[in-house]
Amino acid sequence: MFPRDFAWGAGTAAYQIEGGWQADGKGASIWDTFCHQKGRVYGDQDGDVACNSYELWDKDLECIQQLGLTHYRLSLSWARLLPDGTTRHVNQKGVEYYNKVIDGLLASNVSPMVTLYHFDLPQALQDKGGWKSPSIASIFDSYAQFCFQTFGDRVKLWITINEPYVCAKLGHEDGIHAPGLKEPGIAVYLVGHNMLRAHAMAWHSYDSLYRPKQRGAVSLAINSDWLEPLHPGCAEEITATERCLAFTLGWFAWPVFVTGDYPENMRSAIDARSETLGYIDAPRLPTFSKEEPAVLGTADFFALNYYTSRKVTRQVDACGQVLCMKSDRNAAEVLDPSWPVCGVSWLAVVPSGLRKLLKYIKDTFNNPAIYITENGFSQVGELQIEDVQRAAFYEETISEVGKD
Repeated sequence: MFPRDFAWGAGTAAYQIEGGWQADGKGASIWDTFCHQKGRVYGDQDGDVACNSYELWDKDLECIQQLGLTHYRLSLSWARLLPDGTTRHVNQKGVEYYNKVIDGLLASNVSPMVTLYHFDLPQALQDKGGWKSPSIASIFDSYAQFCFQTFGDRVKLWITINEPYVCAKLGHEDGIHAPGLKEPGIAVYLVGHNMLRAHAMAWHSYDSLYRPKQRGAVSLAINSDWLEPLHPGCAEEITATERCLAFTLGWFAWPVFVTGDYPENMRSAIDARSETLGYIDAPRLPTFSKEEPAVLGTADFFALNYYTSRKVTRQVDACGQVLCMKSDRNAAEVLDPSWPVCGVSWLAVVPSGLRKLLKYIKDTFNNPAIYITENGFSQVGELQIEDVQRAAFYEETISEVGKD
């Protein structure tokens, strides 16, 4: 069903697994700060220890070997390498840890895919404005170049930023992810824009300074559900679905793969809502400067995070007379009651949606090479050793991906 060189991998993120939040000179990240604030996270849980991969990496590597993986995706803790977020102070213990991880993978014939940023901005940079600050793009570029220089002789697959949509919306619009800001309708677009600027700068730095010798590939990981109209023949819902896709997948894929700018239906929807509410300041969705490295063409492959699907219908007055991304999008997403839900309420199991999304990406973004960088099945409560549900999920998902 799959070619001999098909990549079979698993993925993790630094804050989710490493622990060692203060170990060996590591600086604090925004997720350290967020989780240490009472009431922010379910049960006031935190990542201070997590899976303790910082101390138990050798055990993790044994699991990777047992699974027979060809690839392993990990992220670097920016604050473990550069405690204040800048190259003025390098934490050598952090460098040694990631060298051990990368070298262990390669010795096991496993290719590392390394993510530079997976949600955990150094708190020192957040204190200076974080992703809302225009200067963050060049600071990220310096961090990226440090990583390319330090690890790029062995790492050939890079992800600059994981899920900029999630960082922007959940962290700066909804306030339910770090840094926990609620600035609806404004910050979300500024943060997304600065993340694209940062990604583009890092890609161009790699392309000109490191690619000739290291010969690796660089992209960013874009998350998206599969979306389709609740009523397939309804013109209004078809248009709403296209707009929803523009506000999720298209927000970051369109500038990188298609035009170098945001989808027109996204921009026009935001501008129309601004006009309706009398917002007369600068456009809320920024424009790319011709003086900076171009964002178009800054992906050597398409990295997709897919978990679930939604049906799209009309929205009924999402935010009243207040600016917000939900009212800009002006569409509602609902679950099909026939879809089983696993673990958490939002995670409907829809493997066929992944296949449809892959086809959409192939047709819309010029048939890029695709890595499915995240996908999975959620469970809560006591788990069974004979994990029948998860096994069935993977069997169905792999079957959908492998269809002709």
